[in-house]
Amino acid sequence: MKKIEDFGIRVPEILLPKNIDVSSWSVIACDQYTQDLDYWKRAEASASGKPSTLNLILPEVYLGAPDKAERIEKIRATMNQYIEENVFDAPRNCMIYLERKTAFGRMRKGLVTQIDLETYEWKPFSKANIRATEATIVERIPPRMEIRRGAPLELPHIMLLVDDKADELVGGAGKLVRSKKPVYDGELMCNGGSITGWTVESDSEIAAVTEAVAKIADKNRAADGSTFLFAVGDGNHSLATAKAVWDEYKEKLIANGASEAELAECPVRFALVEIVNIYDTGLTFEPIHRVIFDCDVEGLIKHLSEKLGGTASEVSSAAELEKAVKASHADFGFAYKANGKQKYVLLKTGITELAVARLQPEIDAFLKASDKKSEIDYIHGSDEVLKLGERDNAVGILLPPIAKDSFFETISGRGPLPRKSFSMGEADEKRFYLECRKLF
Repeated sequence: MKKIEDFGIRVPEILLPKNIDVSSWSVIACDQYTQDLDYWKRAEASASGKPSTLNLILPEVYLGAPDKAERIEKIRATMNQYIEENVFDAPRNCMIYLERKTAFGRMRKGLVTQIDLETYEWKPFSKANIRATEATIVERIPPRMEIRRGAPLELPHIMLLVDDKADELVGGAGKLVRSKKPVYDGELMCNGGSITGWTVESDSEIAAVTEAVAKIADKNRAADGSTFLFAVGDGNHSLATAKAVWDEYKEKLIANGASEAELAECPVRFALVEIVNIYDTGLTFEPIHRVIFDCDVEGLIKHLSEKLGGTASEVSSAAELEKAVKASHADFGFAYKANGKQKYVLLKTGITELAVARLQPEIDAFLKASDKKSEIDYIHGSDEVLKLGERDNAVGILLPPIAKDSFFETISGRGPLPRKSFSMGEADEKRFYLECRKLF
């Protein structure tokens, strides 16, 4: 019979504070609100004077701050302080099933566990169990390594997606444990909604999780024997950082004569994650639209029509364009001015993969060949795109909704998606730090 470790998963030793106050302890992922210092000041006010994960992370709004080194040093000191002063309850060898209700009226289910970094790879066309969904920007890894390297504690904001239409893994775990008393329950700060968590720890509960993972693995096994089990939804650069730190540390351990057994048990080899079913109705996938400034729009539409095998036609209004794009998974909308007249063009295609995976490379190729100095920006929300498309020198490009059914298939066949392909929900719905475990 298969063990959970056979799938690159291990039951973690979870640390939670004694008498946990979620509203002050838990804070949003560090890579959110990177241009909004006011948000982080509000978070500081919510956590003031109490133990908080805010004191254990470096919000990326401060990545370029002159006192970054001092901040990292203080984070390490606080981690040690929380351990030494018994802020945490006794560690529990468990996974955690959670339900997150957001301020937008949606409820998302998750399963917190740890994964073996040897089963993850971010490089394109990997055959690893766990694969990146978007292109990884290598330059973003070293600054994050400074924070993780030697850190006494780890806190997760990584979310892994699983292709599980029957909802046997996350939903199945919930059915087993929801009747128990939760280990945490409360309102999250700064419009984060609320969260409740239950332990998944008995032999029978872990066995049920293992059986669900085994079924999913069987369904997602390729002809060459490789299994695409999880796709990184959020926190791709954090997971890539964890992998880089492990690879670096592993070299030192091997140089010092560490055995295979010692390498297999090293805490640095693992990373805490939350697993979410891609079909969870509380998980929304929003396309990230494009706006291009100073571009030959008619030439671009002609190029895309040819390369994507599509047909372009004018529609009468922004509302008609938006409605048509939203009703498809393969059509694109263009809003722009030509000779002083506002135009709306619908490009219908027969694309079966995720649309952005086909669109962005062709946009890049067209702009590279152009003699214009065009600039591209990435926009959340169709209203803003259509508004920008009313400018004299811009074209707003609406992308269709993300097709969950073809998500894993596209990444498996084409590799990671282009930059800025999708967003999982609104900013306030991103993962909040809550669970911890010992790292170094």
